[in-house]
Amino acid sequence: MSSYEIVFQPSGKRGRCRVDQSLLEAARQIGLDLVSVCGGAGKCHRCKVTVLKGQVSPHTAAELGAFSPEELESGWRLACQTYPAGNCELNVPPESMTAPQRTQVEGLEVAVPLEPPVQAYHLRFSSSEPRVGADSLLQALNEQHQLSCASVDVELLSTLPVQLPSWDWQCQATIRQGEVVALGPWPSRQLGLAVDLGTTKIAGYLVDLSTGRTLAAKAIMNPQISYGEDVISRIARVLDSTVEGERLQKLVVEALDNLVGDLCAEVGADVTQTVEMVVVGNTAMHHLFLGLPVDRLARAPFEPAVSAAQDVKGRDLGLRIAPGAYVHLLPNIAGFVGGDHVAMLLATEAWQADGPTLALDIGTNTEVSLVNNGEITAVSCASGPAFEGGHIKDGMRAASGAIEWVRIDDDGVQYQTIGDAPPIGVCGSGVLDAMAQLYLAGVIDAGGKVQDNHPRVRTGEDGREFVLVGEEERDGRPAIVITQKDVRELQLAKAAVRAGVQVLLQANGCSDDDVRQVIIAGAFGTYIDVSSAITIGMLPSLPLERFRQVGNAAGTGARLALISLSKRVEAQTIADRVRYIELSTDPRFQELFIQATRLSSPT
Repeated sequence: MSSYEIVFQPSGKRGRCRVDQSLLEAARQIGLDLVSVCGGAGKCHRCKVTVLKGQVSPHTAAELGAFSPEELESGWRLACQTYPAGNCELNVPPESMTAPQRTQVEGLEVAVPLEPPVQAYHLRFSSSEPRVGADSLLQALNEQHQLSCASVDVELLSTLPVQLPSWDWQCQATIRQGEVVALGPWPSRQLGLAVDLGTTKIAGYLVDLSTGRTLAAKAIMNPQISYGEDVISRIARVLDSTVEGERLQKLVVEALDNLVGDLCAEVGADVTQTVEMVVVGNTAMHHLFLGLPVDRLARAPFEPAVSAAQDVKGRDLGLRIAPGAYVHLLPNIAGFVGGDHVAMLLATEAWQADGPTLALDIGTNTEVSLVNNGEITAVSCASGPAFEGGHIKDGMRAASGAIEWVRIDDDGVQYQTIGDAPPIGVCGSGVLDAMAQLYLAGVIDAGGKVQDNHPRVRTGEDGREFVLVGEEERDGRPAIVITQKDVRELQLAKAAVRAGVQVLLQANGCSDDDVRQVIIAGAFGTYIDVSSAITIGMLPSLPLERFRQVGNAAGTGARLALISLSKRVEAQTIADRVRYIELSTDPRFQELFIQATRLSSPT
């Protein structure tokens, strides 16, 4: 099948693209990540490019709806809808790139007694001994440490006889539940990796298992984003093709390999010294990582294929860490409430709270628990990508140049961008701020309708819009606006969260005022202005001192499970105690959702 050379500017990256491949697929092949909220279905209109040179396929109906006649004439296309008809040169605007996001690794610091799942033992052998194998290794452990082990990971048997002489006939054996899972020179580092596998970002923490100290931390974008920014899009891709499922799994594994490599390099360690991993994520991320079937997650009641905690050999997943090292995954709860929420409850100790306590991890998929009288009730809210800047006209993720803070007063519009860079769009916290400010200023009413009562309100392609940053402030480039459609998108997102909270409160016979504490976790939850969230009715109207923003608590919970077997038992206790409510089948949800779309707290 014929193919053509595609050049992507301004990066200069280039690659071949077959005639049956879209320009979006061509970009993915060369590692150029374009935004694709809808996973390439032509619905989100985010993968915009302009054709500078060359011939491409005719416009599709999706493109005719996405661009004005003038834009079409200027060469604007949706990469997912466009196929090459010859060699092409394209321009990719900044807003179409999955720019490095402001990801969060900071979270709670919780001290626990060190109780790692692996232990290191010093073994000595004689140079006169015959070839050392599994039996002699197990015998040495028994004789030198009175330790009775059952097995040796098979991949270690071929390396030990070769390496032992270079280690001066002594080694360090790493034992996990009676199995020798790693061998190295004495002494060697015992490292573990804790991972919060999020829908949008992946946070990794490299931990010294002999001390419990975190040596390095780093957050990266989840590369699956280019296949859809929400879990439903990714699940749909897998259901369409098993090959897609394998590709999504491989993307995450490669990302984790790169992550552990970078972290180990930072502290001068070898990746083979990573002898244990803990991974937490929602049930969709959990299943895609393990390559489990996701068909039951695609329809109500959205049941995971497995809920219990899992221990899987890293190499069976394709990970390049210690040959026999295991990956431990915390238990899932139900629906899309997975091990990441369990980890958050574990880290914050919210599950042991005295008074009624709400715990939220806000994002594309928002998990909420209410702890009351020793009982835990949880829901999963499909809040959508608006909190990440998705489905917002000038929305973007929290990268440099994103407007993250907005105030509107008599002097006009004040805003702050990430990195103090020139504004190029609005991230989730900025959209939420803008909506609250517009409501307080009377520019939008309680029903979310944009009023024609402000000099910055004008009529755009999608109806009325409010100008945050005008063309004159951007040297003639298009203005950054909040449209009527943007307001509706955020209303739906915030209503999903608020209605979920209300279902939990009603199910437990509680009112807003009964809530003693609201714990907000996650990157988005860390950077939002809580008062803005209260203003638009997303969070209960409570005194600000009752709110606690805890950063990446899921990552903290993963670290606790990495260094403490007792915390793994505690995580299972939490998961077993949770009563899950499926909102799609709850009779209260629809009415509460409609009420919660209003920009005021539901009664």
